Amino acid sequence: MTVAHIAGYRECVDIVARERRYLAQVEALPLEAIEAFLHQHLAADAPVFVALDGARVVGWADILPGWPEAKRHCGTLGMGVLPGYRGAHVGQRLLEAVVAKAWRNGMARIELEVRSDNLAAICLYEAFGFRTDCVKARALRQDGVFHDALAMSLLGEDPA
Repeated sequence: MTVAHIAGYRECVDIVARERRYLAQVEALPLEAIEAFLHQHLAADAPVFVALDGARVVGWADILPGWPEAKRHCGTLGMGVLPGYRGAHVGQRLLEAVVAKAWRNGMARIELEVRSDNLAAICLYEAFGFRTDCVKARALRQDGVFHDALAMSLLGEDPA
């Protein structure tokens, strides 16, 4: 990802968020907040990737490192793909790229949370090696309806 992709990234996140099914947020943050967020992570060489169709951002994946000292080896995965591009291996390619970069950056654990009814994403994560740590009952509430979520993780090589 480069700074040239920031507006397209925001638009992509907003479309997926407004589906009210795949993300905990229901709309993207304002562009200024997204810019600040991404400039910080790009400057730190964090794993942040976008998928493009021409110049259009059609998906993203990022793994943001934990901020307390004892959790810096952990990262949290966030990703999404526009509706018309799902099922075309865009998510798989994004996941491969972002995880590889996280390992190169020295992360040893990647975590995520996914709605328990998002079977396509769960299958992708499991096929990639993520394992379910626990089911979080009523972890999300959207439009007055509770949804369980799976907390999943992927462990990298132990540097020791």
